[in-house]
Amino acid sequence: MELKLFGKYAYDGVTVKDRSMQRYLSLKPVVLPHTFARHANQPFAKAQVNIVERLANKLMRGGTGEKISGKIIRTHGKLQGKKTKVIKAIETAFDAIAKKTGKNPIQVLVDALENVAPREDITRVRFGGVAYQVAVDISAQRRLDLALHNLAIAAVLASFDKKDTLSDALTNEIILASQNNPDSYSVKRKNEIERMARSAR
Repeated sequence: MELKLFGKYAYDGVTVKDRSMQRYLSLKPVVLPHTFARHANQPFAKAQVNIVERLANKLMRGGTGEKISGKIIRTHGKLQGKKTKVIKAIETAFDAIAKKTGKNPIQVLVDALENVAPREDITRVRFGGVAYQVAVDISAQRRLDLALHNLAIAAVLASFDKKDTLSDALTNEIILASQNNPDSYSVKRKNEIERMARSAR
């Protein structure tokens, strides 16, 4: 019996074009993306966690009140620990993606992650008491982490104090990112990170 995500979406035919990310982007067939922290506190074990579950984990943000893109987001931890609620929002978003695009939403998510994963970043290096910003290449695992983080942040920003629900915001962000649309928040973040790295070369 073939396992399908939420009993609807097949993993067969989903391809990862970015060869550097193939090792870390897990498409292990599961019906419900919830491993109950089976891989927690194990080095590099998150590479074995289904990519949809990793997105759910990123969406379970605490309300830290930190400034993000010039805005202070105080969610008061409304999604913190509410994994079932987040998974339901992702399922609703995937249904909308399938309806709008006519494509497998797992493939649309993979395309979006490939498009928004930055290849360069900057780090601070100290020489003789003076700090410099230096451009560095990003490992494939960190590229995927940043891509998931930016997609989750974009969905939270777009649904915070707005009429759009989290699932609506997630739907729009994933579709825009999969098309590499410059209106996508995560695409903007990727371009900004790479622009800063180019200027620091």
